[in-house]
Amino acid sequence: MDDLARHADELRSLPPSCGPVRLVAVDGHAGSGKSTFAARLAALLDGAPVLHLDDLATHEEPFGWTGRLREQVLLPLARGERARYAPYDWTGRRFGPARTLEPAPVVLVEGVGAGRRAVRPWLAALCWMELDRETSWARGRRRDGEGLREFWDGWTLAEDRHFTDDPSRPHADALVRQLTEGYRWSRGPRPSVTAHHSVTPRSHDAPPR
Repeated sequence: MDDLARHADELRSLPPSCGPVRLVAVDGHAGSGKSTFAARLAALLDGAPVLHLDDLATHEEPFGWTGRLREQVLLPLARGERARYAPYDWTGRRFGPARTLEPAPVVLVEGVGAGRRAVRPWLAALCWMELDRETSWARGRRRDGEGLREFWDGWTLAEDRHFTDDPSRPHADALVRQLTEGYRWSRGPRPSVTAHHSVTPRSHDAPPR
């Protein structure tokens, strides 16, 4: 089992990638354990803020959140300012009261598509949860129960289309596999945790789509 604390220290030592922030993405299939891993990693990063992309997605636009992410989160952080975003209420089907996100030394962004091409220019590192889609989706379905069966049927189609058009794993710096106890961290297809060139778009620019 790899020492997750050591990898957290490596992430902390990376050059800033979004203004003063080292933005670290945790991507993977739905049900692959992204939220749990991000919480563990955040705790080792002195309580680093975690942005869950489920708060920016909607029923109608499961992957149509790049504009909201850029305007509400990335551009303010790039200016060294506090970000404010309105989380989506999946029960009420509307956006709720605004939350704030501080420009901490490390900020984690967690969710399916966190490493998509529109986000990668802002990232210091991309972690991919190494679990195949069938196993991940089965875990997610068991977790959410029969009541969300119809949602999952639609979601898997949307996720499959997304990763076909815009895959994240080939660009990952680290592949993370959940073990019975802890995690195994290995180099990704594009390892850059020890040699990363900072990419900080100017506040008035948008990353390429």
